[in-house]
Order: sequence, then structure tokens, then C-alpha cells
Amino acid sequence: MDSAGIDPLEALVIRHAYVREHGDGSAGIHGDSSDAEIMGYTSNQSANTRAFPAAPPGVWVVFLPEGGDRARLWSVVRSHGETSNDGVRRTFDLERSDQLSDLQSRLVIGWRSPRTWALKATTAARYPVMEIADAEPVRFPGFDALTLDYSQLQAVVREHRYATWRTALSSVMGIYLITDTRDGRQYVGKADGTASVLQRWTAYAANGHGGNVELKGRDPMTFRFSVLRVFDPATPTREINAAESHYKRALDSRRHGLNRN
Repeated sequence: MDSAGIDPLEALVIRHAYVREHGDGSAGIHGDSSDAEIMGYTSNQSANTRAFPAAPPGVWVVFLPEGGDRARLWSVVRSHGETSNDGVRRTFDLERSDQLSDLQSRLVIGWRSPRTWALKATTAARYPVMEIADAEPVRFPGFDALTLDYSQLQAVVREHRYATWRTALSSVMGIYLITDTRDGRQYVGKADGTASVLQRWTAYAANGHGGNVELKGRDPMTFRFSVLRVFDPATPTREINAAESHYKRALDSRRHGLNRN
């Protein structure tokens, strides 16, 4: 939690149980429940239990059961407060957070109180880490369907589960697009010579601007990355240069975007 910037004094830790239906008739979750179903289940709490705080904090660290005395991390969610309470059910406005995202479905902790499903994070912080499993590989979607925000880009260049993505991106030269989603301005870039798309994007992941002057004063967290065209590494540089110039003209990224030349 410390590494993810989560203050245990301001967080709640939940371990759900697999129950298809509760005694009051409300739906539960099971091992095949989707993320949307788990989120819906998490956001709907009983109003008649002392196990859940009357005024829960804004950060919830949510685990799923892993046997009787273990729990596997599902996600960290942020609560924007209670939206309804009819005396039987309480509903909360939740959204998933990127905190601990690299450990989702990987982090397994010992759960010392099997009958307890909601704990103060200060208590759960003392529970032992039992396992950090290898991440499941993420399928590469293909260059035509590839769009990444900045946090996703950093994960791609760092995490083992994106190994096939790095292989694909390292095998091509190409023309790529960076869009600042804050104002819609665009930067057309190229990877040629000895620099693959992966090499160029790794530079952006490291410092946010990759050495490009027009990007240096901008917050990379609002950047979106995509590939416009890929080339075989044997493609002559002049052909890649021509394609880059074409896209700069087509997108008008010199006058209304972030390209200086």
C-alpha cells in the first residue's frame, strides 16, 4: 500500500465471499463473475450489518477468496460516497483505480479472520503476503487496434504480461501519433533507422516527452499513443520520411498540432 500511495488510515480492505444468493435474496458473486458484476456487488452493501463502516473511507482494496485463509487482490476502487440508502441496502458510487494494478490477480495474502470480510487497512497491512503470481499474458490487439494512455504505455514497457506487445513493437519501424486528450493537439512521430517503435515509446514512458520540445511542457498523463503505419526494418528511410510528412499534412499537426517541422 505504501508503494501505491495508499494511506492505511484512509483505506478499507474487503474480502468477498463466493455466494450466489444471500439470505435476503440479493445476488452474490462466484468464481466466474465478470469485473462488472464484482463492481456492482461491491457497490451494494447491506445497511443492517456492523461489519461495514457507517462512514467508509474513500479507498477500498478489494480481494476475492482463495481458499479458507487466503485472498487474491481483485482491484483498488475509489468511493465517491453513498448514493442511496433505503434502510436495507446502501449503494456507493465507485470507480476502479490504477493503484496496485500491476498486482491485480497476482497478489495473494493470508486472511487471518475467515469470518471477517471487511477490515481497516491498518489491520490488513499486517497480514502476510503468501504469493505474487506471474501475471497472465495480455493478448496483443494488433497495430490497427492499438491505443494506449500514458499509464498503459508505462505498463507495456515494464510488465512481464506485455512481453508479446514488446516483441511486436520492437519488430517494426513506423509512424505513430501522440494526442494530448486535454486539448486535442497531436504530434506525429516516426521510428526509423536503428530505433523501433518500442525504442521510441520507451523513451516517452521514461520521461514523458522523448526529447521532443513541444511535448516537454505538457502533462504526459493526458497523452494517448497510437500507430498510424508500420514498416519493415529494411524499409528505406526516405520512404518512412515521406509517410511522416504525409501524416503531418493530413492531420495539420504543424499549424494546429505539436510538430515544429
